[in-house]
Amino acid sequence: MEHFTAPNITLAFIVALAVSTTLRFWLVQRQSRHIAAHRASVPAAFADRIDLSAHQKAADYSQAKLNVGRIDLASGVIVLLALTLGGGLQWVSDFWTAYFSVDTLWHGVALILSVMFLTSLIDLPLTLYRTFVIEARFGFNRTTIGMFIADTLRSALVGLVLGVPLLVGVLWLMARMGEVWWLYVWLTWVGFNLLVLMIYPTFIAPLFNKFSPLQDPVLAERINALLIRCGFRAQGLYVMDGSRRSSHGNAYFTGFGAAKRIVLFDTLLARLEPHEIEAVLAHELGHFHRHHVWKRIAMLFAGSLVLLWVLGQLMHAPGFFAGLNVQTQSTGMALLLFFMVLPVFTYFLQPLMSLYSRKHEFEADAYAATHTSGASLAHALVKLYQDNAATLTPDPLHSAFYDSHPPAGIRISRLQTLGQPS
Repeated sequence: MEHFTAPNITLAFIVALAVSTTLRFWLVQRQSRHIAAHRASVPAAFADRIDLSAHQKAADYSQAKLNVGRIDLASGVIVLLALTLGGGLQWVSDFWTAYFSVDTLWHGVALILSVMFLTSLIDLPLTLYRTFVIEARFGFNRTTIGMFIADTLRSALVGLVLGVPLLVGVLWLMARMGEVWWLYVWLTWVGFNLLVLMIYPTFIAPLFNKFSPLQDPVLAERINALLIRCGFRAQGLYVMDGSRRSSHGNAYFTGFGAAKRIVLFDTLLARLEPHEIEAVLAHELGHFHRHHVWKRIAMLFAGSLVLLWVLGQLMHAPGFFAGLNVQTQSTGMALLLFFMVLPVFTYFLQPLMSLYSRKHEFEADAYAATHTSGASLAHALVKLYQDNAATLTPDPLHSAFYDSHPPAGIRISRLQTLGQPS
């Protein structure tokens, strides 16, 4: 505890924030320059499948998102500094002190919810700009203002219905369970996540999209044959009306146990041939077969256990609060403060997480090539790259930091080396 003095906490926070912010801006600049330098010509590996206009559209789309990303990064740093060293969190805490005693559970709930609301409000203009300017400019957005408002309200309602009871339970456990409260909170967090995974396909997802059984009998038969070959059982094959909001396409499976279901975007079905859809789905089944979802969940749970233990040590150190310019030493403030500054320090783990994710993507590709056709998956991916205006020329270092999927050139090259199924 002797190292958790206010000056040490302040110094560590400022240094980590300065280094991470500088690195993030530098990586964005590298990405922007690299894309611009390769805008004039399509990479040789894609020259016969993607024309120059589509390649340049992807470059311009990427640049537009990077420009907004710079503003988002700068505003995020300003808001974080304003809330911590600038005294914003303390001001919000003092405001709620007029209604609830600082040592009560409801003061913590009000503090956390109000800060979440304020930061969401600050983020709203950029969210609107991304949806109704950038996505619309490049022909992707199909969301109306009314739909956006309805989605926002539904999201907020779902968040309140699920999140408030969780938050109340966490703060109660932090106050009542003594020195090992972090273990009880972790068990609660694990149970909550598993519950959400179970109910999401049936109760949450339908609040935002319409899911209809796959009507194409030929495609359904082909997919069912694939499921049998892969030993995969699902509750059903569903088509999601993703085209209501965006022209981007995707496919995924969700839920676990008896609640597993396969979901195909209607935009994906409209763009890909049956053998390509089968290959994309085989890739998703590869994630299931290699237990990628459970591995990531296990990593999330292990990481959350460590972080909650760290919070358990910090919240008893007065320097933790004072070093971030907070005087209110409550469980609610400790929880909020910790998870606000945490990304500043965990950012440096980003390349490892991205590397782990790309490893999973390669494994899923190999699985798909075993049970369908690597060539079909490659063809499907090229169409999706083009339809989604994904850049074919990312900066290697930026990609290593951020990309959860392998760069297009490397991924397609690997697929071309994989043979046809026996």
